[in-house]
Amino acid sequence: MTGASEADRPLAILGATASGKSGLALAVAERLGNVELVSIDSMQVYKGMNVGTATPTREEQSQVPHHLINLVAPDQAFTVGEFQRHARTALADIRSRAQVPVLVGGTGLYLRSVIDDLELPPQFLEVRAAIESEPDTEALHARLSVLDPVAAARMEPNNRRRVVRALEVCEGSGRAFSSFGPGMEIYPPTQFVQVAIRWDRAELDRRIAQRYQQQMDAGFLNEVRWLNEVGPSRTAAQALGYRELLAHVRGETSLEDALDEALRRTVRFARRQERWFRRDPRITWIDAPVDVDSVIEIWTRLRATPAS
Repeated sequence: MTGASEADRPLAILGATASGKSGLALAVAERLGNVELVSIDSMQVYKGMNVGTATPTREEQSQVPHHLINLVAPDQAFTVGEFQRHARTALADIRSRAQVPVLVGGTGLYLRSVIDDLELPPQFLEVRAAIESEPDTEALHARLSVLDPVAAARMEPNNRRRVVRALEVCEGSGRAFSSFGPGMEIYPPTQFVQVAIRWDRAELDRRIAQRYQQQMDAGFLNEVRWLNEVGPSRTAAQALGYRELLAHVRGETSLEDALDEALRRTVRFARRQERWFRRDPRITWIDAPVDVDSVIEIWTRLRATPAS
């Protein structure tokens, strides 16, 4: 695949929350001029949740076209499958205009759904409702162990969201949940060149705390008050920072305690993101702070090699 073009092997810029992915992607797009950015963020899809999700500003969106942000109202459910369909449409649209898509984000499953074209199991809402009526999550996990021992072994018995989803698919489709796609532990060749930003953990923690302060100054609490009035979907209500500030707005905790918990939860989430991306051998890591020229050099070099 020597001589492959940007369009043949587009770039994905990855990393933990607050690592500077969006700024770096914007710099790459502005330097090259023929790039459009595709957000891979499960919370930036929600309209109105812009401050707390660090959605690109209107000014940034006017500088470079952005896709897959502000897609649905926050009171609506939104699945990985829906994201995958929107992503396919966006990538085809960008390429139809001879532009180059650059993915940017930190939601690992959403990323894999795009770069590996995962086969995603359908939803079975009536089946899920029946499963949800059982309050004992470990009992549900035991049920899953009989239907799909492979899937059951991959998740904690008390992880209700994952257990319910796996059971829903097993009972609704008649297929093992683990039979869909090649599995998350397999990393097949992909056309995308992936680079990830790596920070010293103490510095990343500092950046996370600093961003919360900036978001509060920018009106994050007012945004959460609005969201509380709207009535967020279960997924939107669990977003980093939003869950904790919603508890404060509802009188369940002080603002100081809410922010402390939000910071702790976000730091833990950043560690999980790092572990997720480290498992993927196809990713090239770059130590921060990252220079835009070094990213373009890596992209130029790797896109001239066969996909791996």
